[in-house]
Amino acid sequence: MHKPYNTEISKRDLKYYIFDWDDNILHMPTYIHLERRLGNGVWVPHLVSTALFSVIRHDTTNYRPPQGDWEKAFLEFRDLSSSAESKFLKDTPHPIQRLKSGEERMAPSFGTFRRTLKEGRILAIVTARGHKPETLRKGVQLFMDEVLRPEEIREMIYNLRGYIVAYEDDGLRKNSEMSDEEVINNYLDLNRYHAVTSPEFMAHVKSSGQPSAGKSEVRKQFAILDFLDHLCNMIERIDAKKPVSVGFSDDDPINVHAVASFIRAKLAAKFPAVKFVVYDTSDPEIENGHKIIVAGQLELGLDI
Repeated sequence: MHKPYNTEISKRDLKYYIFDWDDNILHMPTYIHLERRLGNGVWVPHLVSTALFSVIRHDTTNYRPPQGDWEKAFLEFRDLSSSAESKFLKDTPHPIQRLKSGEERMAPSFGTFRRTLKEGRILAIVTARGHKPETLRKGVQLFMDEVLRPEEIREMIYNLRGYIVAYEDDGLRKNSEMSDEEVINNYLDLNRYHAVTSPEFMAHVKSSGQPSAGKSEVRKQFAILDFLDHLCNMIERIDAKKPVSVGFSDDDPINVHAVASFIRAKLAAKFPAVKFVVYDTSDPEIENGHKIIVAGQLELGLDI
């Protein structure tokens, strides 16, 4: 009779993943509210997708936020007290349903994200959105509920229970006492959820003693450092003597360049045992994105 957990988990490599959300995991129907200059100098309201914004974000000649207020521009990317449910959670089911119906093409890291969940790998969501961490956590839960098939959910729980037995103190007892729902919640709690323009994230930056970062790509660097510190604390606690690898994927070339430079300049020295690979998923014609090996030569297997 097979055990109700993966007995081979202790032999598994330590691979972890950091994902941007929009146009990387899902093509979200969330718009940025801008104004566009017409030929006669008149400004008119103009809705912009996240994919287009990554291209025109520095074109201040032809685009501007309403009344010069970026908060008004990113209204749909915030959790508003006036709304019963986050726009993020309202929008997330739409691209999933379009994928199921064949109306939409998979975003570059959709398959990798799906596999990461099935395997029970620790992950981080690092996005320029401004939602609360619990909103992003609910988004990951929603993805699991809507995308993973019943047999994939069983595979995920099988792997997660294996991690508990292999690495938790008194893991056999804990595994036997935990329901499947508790196992999944424990996994979701171990992940990191950083929306780098949210008040909660900026408070986290301030409490860490770090200077407040103005640009979202710099804030993403801090979020990645936070995730790596989190990983190292976990690995030290479980005393796992294995190589560690981390993959990062983002569809914005500015973010990709900033993160790759940050890894080379800071993270590679601080975490010399970690192998880093960055994926630029900005070109939809390049399946899985353009791979940039930043530190180390380890293949992370991020193919979809």
